[in-house]
This record gives sequence, C-alpha cells and structure tokens, in this order.
Amino acid sequence: MTTDPWGRVDDDGTVYVRTSEGERVVGSWQAGAPEEALAFFRRKYDSLVTEVELLEKRLATTDLSAAQALSSVEKLRTAVREAHAVGDLDGLAHRLDALTERAEERKVEQKHAQEQARHEARDVKERIVAEAERVAEETTHWKSGGERMRQLIEEWKAAPRADRPTEQALWKRMSAARNAFSKRRKSYFAGLDQQREQVRDDKERIVAEAEELADSTDWGPTAGRYRDLMQQWKASGRADRASEDRLWARFKGAQDRFFQARNALFAERDAELRVNADAKEKILEDARRELPGIKDPREARARLRDYQEAWEDAGALPRDSRERLESAFRKVEEGVRKAEDHEWQRTNPEARARAEATIARLRDSIAQLEGDLEKARSRGDDRKVRDAEEALTARRSWLDEAVKALDEMS
Repeated sequence: MTTDPWGRVDDDGTVYVRTSEGERVVGSWQAGAPEEALAFFRRKYDSLVTEVELLEKRLATTDLSAAQALSSVEKLRTAVREAHAVGDLDGLAHRLDALTERAEERKVEQKHAQEQARHEARDVKERIVAEAERVAEETTHWKSGGERMRQLIEEWKAAPRADRPTEQALWKRMSAARNAFSKRRKSYFAGLDQQREQVRDDKERIVAEAEELADSTDWGPTAGRYRDLMQQWKASGRADRASEDRLWARFKGAQDRFFQARNALFAERDAELRVNADAKEKILEDARRELPGIKDPREARARLRDYQEAWEDAGALPRDSRERLESAFRKVEEGVRKAEDHEWQRTNPEARARAEATIARLRDSIAQLEGDLEKARSRGDDRKVRDAEEALTARRSWLDEAVKALDEMS
C-alpha cells in the first residue's frame, strides 16, 4: 500500500483521499504503479487549486459582482466536495469559505453603491425635469427653447436609472413639461398667424393709399403724407415673409415714383434759381465788408435794411445753397443787432445811475473794512485781520470792474 499525507492507494488499486470527515474513495488505478496513481489525482487537485486561486484574484482585483462570485464559489464548493483528487480538500473548502465571506461583503458594498447610484440618478433627473418645467413655463424663445427641450430628453436617456417608482414619477413630469411647452408654442404661433393676418391687412391699406398718391403734384403735403405712411408701416409690425416682401416692393415703388417726379421738378427749379444764389452771394459779401465798419448803430441799421430789401428782391434760393446762405445772412443781421444793444446799454441813463450807485456802495464798504482792519491789527486779532483782508481784496476787485463798466458807458 502506497500512502501520501492526503491520500493512499491500497493493494487492490483503490485510491483514497483523507478529509476531516474521514477517508473516501476517489478512484481506482490498475494501469501502473501506485505512485503514478497518486500523481494523477494530485494533478486533479492542483487544477482545483488553480480555479480557486483564479477566483480569489478576480474577487480581489476586478469589479466582479457579488452574485457572480457567490455562484462561482458554490460551483467550486461542489467540485471540491465531489472531487476525485488527492490533496488538502479541507484547506480548499476553508479558502472557499473565506471567498464566500468576501463575496457577501461585496454584496453589501454593491447594494450600497447601487442605492447611492440610484440616489444620484434621481438627483440628476430631478434637475433635468426641473429645467424642462422651467423651459415649458417661462421661455418665449421658441427655437432655442425647443432645442433645449430636445437636449434635456437626450440627457434623460443618457442619465443612469433610478428606482422604478421614482423613474416613472419623474418621467411623467418630464412628459407633461414637454407637452406643455409644445402646447404653449403652438398657441403662440396660432396667435402670431392671426396677428400677421391683421398686419397684412393694415399694410395692404397703407400700400393702397401710397399707390393713390404716387402721381400727386401737391408736393409738400404729399411728401408729408408719405412720411406718415412710413411711420404707420414701421409701427404696424411684420406680416409673413412673402407678404412683407411683396407689399414692401409695392410701397417702395409708389414712393419712389412720387419722389423721383418731385426731385426732377425741383432740380429743374434749382437750375433756374442758381442766378438768385449768385446775386445773394454778392449781397452777402458786400454786407460783410461794409456793415462792421459803420460805427453809428442807427446808420448800420438803415444800411442793413437796404441789404435786406436787396436780399428779398433777389428771390428764392436753390435747395443746395439755401441753408448756407440764409444762415450766413442771419449772422450779419445778428451782428448789427448786438451793436445796437451794446450802444443802448452804454447810453442808458438808468444803467449809468446803477453803475455809479454800485461804485459808491463799494467805496463805502471798502472804507468800513479798512477801519475794521486797523482795529483788528491794533487788538492783535489775527483771525479778524485775515477776514478783513480777504473781504477788502474781493471788494477792491469788484470796484475795479464797476469803474471799467462805467468808463465804457462814458
């Protein structure tokens, strides 16, 4: 009989393995020496060891699920219990017990991780749903709002799943938000279509009137009415694109026909009025040269009237030079008026009297302040000395100005 620490082969070739529960038969060997039989069954044991070691490594280094680990442990446990092998089967069973404990721990960890993941998934989808509800309730930018709603649906699909009741409740809110947005957008565009129909009717009326005025020769009032119609056009809003383009083409065509006819007539008139502009250029040049040199304002006024009569007699001006020449002539008139005003102020008896009274008051005030200054100095009151000196400086300056003004009147 050949023996081994974990098994033996008896004389008739029966192979036994030793376990904590005693010996059990694992096979029979008739083809060779007993040592060969033990070596054969030890190799079967080594295969079991390899499988256990592989499972230990997977459980330690991968994210193997607890359910898969427990299933693999049970399969190996059965294989060890029924193994036709010679080796430390009890030791393998203990190692499988340890693997079972580790798998149970992982089961708890994975359950906690799943709960955490479902909680996070719920938070993510709560955020998605809340934003979808805000879009449905608040947005008025329909294109960007619709695009954002589609993005939120895709984010929902890509997000991890929460538990089933939560998933169903949140999806119900998500679907309601999407439907509410679609309903509100549809209602808005239905109202917009109705509004655009009203705008189109208003612009049809504006265009009809513009076309009636296109051949008018009542130039001023008609031009003003076209400006009014343009303001009405801008204020009425926008119709649909096709109607807008069509009506604008008609309106602009009518407006252009009127203004082209008016401009052609005005251009012809301006050409006829060019001689008037030349005459007024000469009048303006003479007035600018002569009037500033006349010292007597009454004489300057009389001479200005001559220029004004000549200006009126010269006739109307062409549009391109009207503002420039009229503005320049007004400045000449303003110069004469200012000279008259200055002369009147200079010779006004009331103004002279007021100036003389002002000078008298200032001189009295200065005399009083000089007395106060001497008293302050005699008392050594620095603050009052300083105040009196400042007041004297100011009043002497005022007196100089008043005297100059009176001199100019004299």
